Amino acid sequence: MASNSTLNHTRTNTSSSVASTFIALTVTKATTSPSNSTTAAPGFWPSLLDKIPLPRWAIYAIIALVLLVILICVLCCCAKCCCKGKKRKKKNPDQKINLKGLSGSTTTALVQPDTEDADYGSADERRGKLLYSLEYNAARSEMTVGIKEAAELKAMDHGGTSDPYVKVYILPYKSKTFETKVFRKTLNPVFNEHFKYQMSQKELGESTLVMQVYDFNRFSKHDVIGELRMELSAVDWNHVIEEWKDLSEPSKHEHEHLGEICFSLRYVPTASKLTVVILEAKNLKKMDHGGFSDPYVKVQLILDKKKWKKKKTSVKKQTLNPYFNESFTFEVSFEQIQKVQLVISVWDHDKMSRNDAIGKIFLGCDATGNQLRHWADMLSNPRRPVAQWHTLLSADQVDSTLALKHTLKIPFIP
Repeated sequence: MASNSTLNHTRTNTSSSVASTFIALTVTKATTSPSNSTTAAPGFWPSLLDKIPLPRWAIYAIIALVLLVILICVLCCCAKCCCKGKKRKKKNPDQKINLKGLSGSTTTALVQPDTEDADYGSADERRGKLLYSLEYNAARSEMTVGIKEAAELKAMDHGGTSDPYVKVYILPYKSKTFETKVFRKTLNPVFNEHFKYQMSQKELGESTLVMQVYDFNRFSKHDVIGELRMELSAVDWNHVIEEWKDLSEPSKHEHEHLGEICFSLRYVPTASKLTVVILEAKNLKKMDHGGFSDPYVKVQLILDKKKWKKKKTSVKKQTLNPYFNESFTFEVSFEQIQKVQLVISVWDHDKMSRNDAIGKIFLGCDATGNQLRHWADMLSNPRRPVAQWHTLLSADQVDSTLALKHTLKIPFIP
């Protein structure tokens, strides 16, 4: 019995020691596991950087570059928000108006235009003024229009200036259109140019004189700054007229827009070669019932008022914005290049009927305005192509200006 009690006591002590040992191990793991998790974290980034096959300085440089890009993006967003805030302040109708720059003689000149009118243009918007002169010689049936100067023109370019020139023509005939020289980057050009029209007194009483001020753009459509219109029947021709007048908003419905064409010119004097590259056209007049046209371009040379040489492009089907990029070369001597006239005409091709002319322009030493400038640029830059956009004119207007001599066609014999 004594031995049994001793054995039981020994088992009880052994089980209690085992239990205490298990509890101690559990507590030890619980206390050591947090320390292990905290000590493993500092070695995570170095081990991750070691896995990247780049030197440490390259990795740091890339990280710095990424941070710099993010910083620049944030700064750009902030700047954009600031600009929007400034624009809203400018459009604030409660903003004070500086009246010193206004020279209007009536109270309407001191009224601030509505914000919508300021964005899209209005008849009350100041466009500048033009000094012109008029004189009529009854004995010679000749009217002289003088374009003296312009002042305080509206700025049409981003730099706060314009490249102005003046176009002069007579309605309803519009048989002859004159243009002044272009003055670069100015709002106060001095032209001092005179243009003569042969007109009877009867035609004088039925005509309207139009003087339009344009902003010149080499690679896009020219913008109208403003215009003056004058009924010649109301003019007192007993003396020479010279006066300033404010430019008004140009008429939107008078002229039918025929389209624009872009081409390049290149002349090589040593080889006597004139190269014309028809590049493209845009916004052509709709000639077909479906709202399109089938355009092609004729290139003609006129010498001594007679048709001399001609070539034409391929036809582009059902488009108002054709792209050609077709080149034509003519043999023209240096003596002939000073007398020849280049006629560029856009036509609508019809299979079942006669082809219709959409519009024309002509260039040469006898041309005026934009066409003369392009021709002069070509001659002053030999061997270098000079490209420019031109606005198409009506075929009747160009034909009447050229006054071509009609001759019989002679068949070509090779």
